Amino acid sequence: MLLIVDNGSVYTKNLIDFLNNKKIPFEKQIPNMLNLQLLKNYNSFILSGRRKNEKITNQINSKIINHAIQNDKKLLGICYGAEILALTLGGTIRKLATSQKGNEKINIQKDNLLFNDDLQVFESHGFEISKLPDFLDVIGTSKNCKFEVIQYKKKLIFGTQFHPEMSSDGQNLIQKFCSL
Repeated sequence: MLLIVDNGSVYTKNLIDFLNNKKIPFEKQIPNMLNLQLLKNYNSFILSGRRKNEKITNQINSKIINHAIQNDKKLLGICYGAEILALTLGGTIRKLATSQKGNEKINIQKDNLLFNDDLQVFESHGFEISKLPDFLDVIGTSKNCKFEVIQYKKKLIFGTQFHPEMSSDGQNLIQKFCSL
């Protein structure tokens, strides 16, 4: 079963609608209502973007990331989800001088299980990953961001700086993630 962790992104509804349309079974929880003892009941996780920075949200998302790593479970972090993935593993993020919002082309950098060709996606973020920890590889970049798609080495744990739920290429990426 897939768990969607709704961190408050305005785009989570698009993710939910997409999963419902594709008949992909999932449960949705908000971080502060999630019973962490029940993480063992899920085989995959999607961490949504967020609207505001909250310490408890960061702590809970980090626990989910560590659970996925330790138990070889799939995880996809979207926007904030990718940022907290990097932070949890020792990377850094930075505030952008101006927010990124709009369409962007993602260039493939490394063979991966989520996409074979360049992607057209939708960006909407005010922070970005600035340094990756050794555990994470870059698999996609853009002209504005060198860490658009990241992957934990040899695990089905991914992060996207963009919002895949907002474009057809991105939705294909979500569908592939769910079918891994």
